[in-house]
This record gives sequence, C-alpha cells and structure tokens, in this order.
Amino acid sequence: MIQDIATVFWRDWIVLRHRLLKFILSRMVAPVLYMVAFGWGLARSVNTGGGSYLDFIVPGILALNSMNIAFNSLTPLCTERVYHKSLEEYLLAPISASGFIIGKILAAVLRGLISSSIIVVLAWLFGAKLALTPLFIAVLELNCVIFAEAGFCAALIVRNFEDMARFNTYLLLPMSFLCGTFFKTDRLPHAAAFVIELLPLTHASSLLRAINSGAPFSITSAAILLVYAVLLFGACHYIYKGLKNQ
Repeated sequence: MIQDIATVFWRDWIVLRHRLLKFILSRMVAPVLYMVAFGWGLARSVNTGGGSYLDFIVPGILALNSMNIAFNSLTPLCTERVYHKSLEEYLLAPISASGFIIGKILAAVLRGLISSSIIVVLAWLFGAKLALTPLFIAVLELNCVIFAEAGFCAALIVRNFEDMARFNTYLLLPMSFLCGTFFKTDRLPHAAAFVIELLPLTHASSLLRAINSGAPFSITSAAILLVYAVLLFGACHYIYKGLKNQ
C-alpha cells in the first residue's frame, strides 16, 4: 500500500510543484485582508481577556485557512469523476482504495501546511506571537486531515460542480465565522453554542489558541477531532469502494 500512496501523492505533488508560485501568491491575499481588517482594524475595540487581538485571531485564521485549503484541494475529484471521467483510471488501476485515499489526503494536507506556513510568516511580520510547537503543528495537520477527508467524500457524492459549491456555502462558510475563529463561542446563545461545539473547526481553533497562549490542552477536543478523522476516513473508504465496485 505504501507504493500506492506514494504514486498518488507524487502525481499531485508534480502538479502542485509546477503551480507552486501561483499557489503561494494566491494564498497570501485572504490572510493579509483578515489580519488588516480584524487584527488592526478591530484590535482596539475587542477585548479578548488578555493579550492582543491579533494573537487571538491568528490561530483561528490558521484553522480556518487549513480547513478551506484542505477541503478545496480535493474538489477537482468532482470534475474528474463527473466531467472528465479521468477518475475511472484510478478505479481500474491496481491501486488499493486505502492507498488512493491516503495519497490524496496527504497531498491536500501538504497544500494546507504550505498555505499555513505563509500565514505564519505574515503573522510574524504583522507582529503576532506564535508558539510553533510540535503539538501545535500536529493539531494543524489533524485539522487538514479532517477537512481533506470531508472534501474527498463531498467530491465523490455530488452530482455536479454546482452542488460542490453548495458545500462551501452551507458548510464551510458558516463554520468560518462561527467556530471560534474571530471570537469566543461562549458569546453565542446557548443553543447555537451547543451546535457550534459539535463542529470540528471549533475544537481545532480552541486547541491551537490554547497551545499558543499556554492555556491547558483539552484532551476532550483532541479526542473529538480524532473521532472525526476516523469516521470520515471510514466514509471515504466506503464511498470510494462503492464507486470501484460499480
């Protein structure tokens, strides 16, 4: 299976390598806007209970950005399946389902980490303080894995590219602003806060922020993220095997 993973990952890496400069430049725009608008524009009017607001939102921006990049890195699978029919090459090839899934997820995680490293550099330039510990990076990687798996599942079940865009509108967009990225979730109404606490981005944001600020690490949040990762991988495997057996 290692050979299968390497084959799938290497193909995606070759594609990314040829577009790496464009990828890096395009990923700089949104983080700069977030840090200017929220980190500078709102910093003086927002009370985070200690520390600067810029230090507060950067972990949230990292969680938000890694979510979007990891998820959208696998949306081309929808086009390959529905329009180009090129996904059939993988379905017919002697590549294991797990090898294909893991290879694609690792490629999406790589994109998420490259994009996150750009944000880290920009955050330092803006004066933010970040504690890039191994645990911080591990949580960031886990967040990438979860949403890469979600993107994989979505790309293989939607009927067209317009349906794929609806996932961004109805799932990713609300999470981007409500899951503790720009403010604490305890400010939401109790019913809304309960629902938000069930979503993975909330726990990724809170863990990254806790690690960065030196607050206690939540084992519960980490366990919830691991459960999401395992369940979504099972869903990926089930959906892909269903296509392979058709």
